[in-house]
Amino acid sequence: MKRLLQTIVALIASSIAAAAPSATIDWPTKTVKIIAPFPAGGTVDIVARTVGQKLADELHQSFIVDNRGGAGGSLGTAVMAHAAPDGYTIMVNHMGLAFNATLYDNLSYDTLRDVLPVAYVGATPNVLVVTKSFPAKSVGEFLALARAKPGTINYGSGGVGSAGHLPMELLQSATGIKLVHVPYKGNGPALIDLISGQIQVMLATIPAVMPYITSGQLRALATSGSRRSSALPDLPTLDEAGVKGFDYQPWYAFFAPGGTPPAIADKLHDAINAVLEDPAIAQKLAREGLNVHPMSRQQFTDIVHGDVTKWAGVIKTLGIKTH
Repeated sequence: MKRLLQTIVALIASSIAAAAPSATIDWPTKTVKIIAPFPAGGTVDIVARTVGQKLADELHQSFIVDNRGGAGGSLGTAVMAHAAPDGYTIMVNHMGLAFNATLYDNLSYDTLRDVLPVAYVGATPNVLVVTKSFPAKSVGEFLALARAKPGTINYGSGGVGSAGHLPMELLQSATGIKLVHVPYKGNGPALIDLISGQIQVMLATIPAVMPYITSGQLRALATSGSRRSSALPDLPTLDEAGVKGFDYQPWYAFFAPGGTPPAIADKLHDAINAVLEDPAIAQKLAREGLNVHPMSRQQFTDIVHGDVTKWAGVIKTLGIKTH
C-alpha cells in the first residue's frame, strides 16, 4: 500500500510539473527577430527598438529589429505570419493591421488565423497639423474654411488605407467637409510636402510631427483621442473643438505567428509587460506620445478582433479601396 501511495504521489507531481507556468519553458535560446513592417524612424520602429532592447535584458537573449516596409504594413506582416511559430520571429504593428484585413483582397495570410495577438503596448492619438502659412488657427476656423471652399484643401497621408487616411475620411464624414486626398508612399514624403506648403493638412502621428510643431514649421490644431495627449497637454481634442464623439487612437502591440505555443506567447507577454512597468521605458514612450497600458492577452485579442470587424464596416461604408 505504501509503495502504491508513493507511486500515486509521484504521478501527481509529474502532472503538476508538466502543467507548470510558461516561465519554466526553455525559450528563447537564440536571437529573436522583431519584424517592424514599416521603415525605420516611425512609431512602430521606435516601439520595437525601445521594448526590444529591454526584452534582451529581461529574457537574456538578443532581440533584433528587421524593418520590412510596404503595402501599409501588410508585406512585413506576411513575413511574420508565414514564419515558423516557434517564438523566434515576432512583430510590432499598429491598428493598421485591422484595416488591412479588409483593404487588401489578396493578402497571403488570414489576419485572425495567422496573426496571434501577444501583448498590447499602448495607444497614441494623432494630431491635426497644418502648414504654417495656412490661415486657420483653430479647428473651428479650419472647418469654416473647408466648408466655404470645398475641394480646395489638400491633405496628405502615407497612402490609401493608411493610418493617416482613414481617420481623415471619418473626419470629413463627421463634419460634412470635402478635402482632396493626396496619397504618398509613406509619411516621410507627405511631411516634406506639408512643410513646404505643397499640401495643407495632415492627421499624423505625434512622434512624426512633434519636432516640426516645436520648431514652428507646422501648426497643431487638435489631437484625435478622447483625452488630451500628455505630449501636447495644452492642445484640445477634436471632440473638445466641436467634432463631438471623434475618437481615434491607434494602438501599438506585439504579435507572433498563428500556432505559436501558448507557453511561449505567455512568456513573451509577461516579459513585455515587465518591460512596460519600468518607469524609464514608460516615460520614454510617453515622450513619443504613447500612453502605455499593459493588459491581458485575452483583452488585447478581443480588441484586435473587434477592430477588424469595426474597420471593415467603416471601409465598406466609405467605399475605400486600394489600387
